[in-house]
Amino acid sequence: MSDAALSKIIRNGIPGAGMPGFGSSLSDTQIGAVLKELRSLQRSGNNNPLTGDAARGRTLFFGKAGCSECHMVNGKGGFLAADLSGYGGRNSAEAIRQVIVDPNKNFDGRRGAVSVTTRSDRTFRGIIRNEDNFSLQMQTPDGAFHLFDKTALVRVQRENKSLMPADYAARLTGGEIDDLVRFLARNYAGERSAADDDDQD
Repeated sequence: MSDAALSKIIRNGIPGAGMPGFGSSLSDTQIGAVLKELRSLQRSGNNNPLTGDAARGRTLFFGKAGCSECHMVNGKGGFLAADLSGYGGRNSAEAIRQVIVDPNKNFDGRRGAVSVTTRSDRTFRGIIRNEDNFSLQMQTPDGAFHLFDKTALVRVQRENKSLMPADYAARLTGGEIDDLVRFLARNYAGERSAADDDDQD
């Protein structure tokens, strides 16, 4: 990002990602000092430069890759999984790439998929939204919510893996993964594309 774009973020914050703005508490000189420190940290890091194309990544996200079936960006997409509008602001490009190609590495099992089988021999697979000693509420990939009395279930199998496909490294080319990373990494800064603007009209 340019110095001007980074300074704008420091000054105004990123409301969607929970980052406050510091324009009212820091002078222009102090904001410049923060920017200088950020650049210093970037030079000392190991992040690879972003080489993908954000517009192609957006097309993949909402098309071939199927990310939008579960994830949302800028108000568009699914709602079963996390909203990724601010994801790039909290994660490095390398971390985003790692999750795409190997979603089960360092995966938090508490957020894993769950399969339940009822006494009528119906099986549902999805994400638990609420659970207590007597009931379980699940959301399935089609967006539907299901509330089960636990006495009506014969099996609850907690899968220690993500609902996210684990074969993107085989399904997508290296260039396509670069494009997805670029799209997700740039979105948090409010760097909207023409297509995003059209969606809001």
